[in-house]
Amino acid sequence: MFQQVTKGIKISVKTTFNGTVYRDYEQYYSFSYYISIENKSKDAVRLLERYWVIFDALNNTEYVEGEGVVGETPTIKPNDVYNYKSNCFILSSTGAMGGHYKMINLETSKEFLVTIPTFQLTTTPTLN
Repeated sequence: MFQQVTKGIKISVKTTFNGTVYRDYEQYYSFSYYISIENKSKDAVRLLERYWVIFDALNNTEYVEGEGVVGETPTIKPNDVYNYKSNCFILSSTGAMGGHYKMINLETSKEFLVTIPTFQLTTTPTLN
C-alpha cells in the first residue's frame, strides 16, 4: 500500500491487476486502484478536482484531469474517510500513476493541493 499525508489529508492506495483487454485491436493491461482519503485535519474539506499522470514502460504518458472523482465531489469531515475505486488501462505490463487532488477547506474557503503518491501498476510476476 502506498500512502502520503499532505496538510492533514492522508491518501492511501492499493492496486490490483485485472487481466488484459482488447480495444481497437490493441491489447491493454487493466488495473484497478482503490483510494482511501482520510481527513486527519480539524476542518471539513471538499474534493474539487483530480489530476493524474499515468505512464507505462513503453514511455506512453496520459494526463487525466477533471471535476471530482467517480462522479462525486465528496465532503470529508474531520476523522472521516472517503473510499473509492477506479480503473486504468496501459499498453505495457508495468507502469505507474501519481498526481494530486485540489481540495477546499470549508472553514477557511482556502483551496489547496493534496499529493497522490506515485504508485506502481504491475502484473503478477511470471517465471520463465
